[in-house]
Amino acid sequence: MRPAVKLADLTDSLSMVSPESAAWLDRETGRVWIIDNHIMAIAEEGSGDAEEIADWQDDELAAARAILREPDRGLPLPTPFDFHEYRHLERFIATLPESSAADQLWRAAKGRGAFRKFKDTARRLGHLDAWYACRDEAARRFMLDWAQAH
Repeated sequence: MRPAVKLADLTDSLSMVSPESAAWLDRETGRVWIIDNHIMAIAEEGSGDAEEIADWQDDELAAARAILREPDRGLPLPTPFDFHEYRHLERFIATLPESSAADQLWRAAKGRGAFRKFKDTARRLGHLDAWYACRDEAARRFMLDWAQAH
């Protein structure tokens, strides 16, 4: 029997991974691991490079080794690219009742720095908290659907 997994841990992983790391679900423990690519490389090579990592990374290395040793144990989690936050941003804007605010947010969400400009504009218009609530609910639904499928 697989252990319970906290939905919050799954959704948090979307904002915690970077291009230098990956999120994994340890099916044996139910824990979500954010494993640095360098740590995973050390685990894959089984090399002596383990001495060069910090003590606080020992648990991460052990998790990486366990995931590699037992192929059914680790399940890679979706990335922020799989979530497509921009698509949810567009859906949020489409729900706004005031056309003036929606127009300003559409303009802000285009081009270079779109997320920063969108957030600045949403803050100025008083919609930032609503955006975060909408995004968080979309992430929760996304990860719940993913978990049920896996």
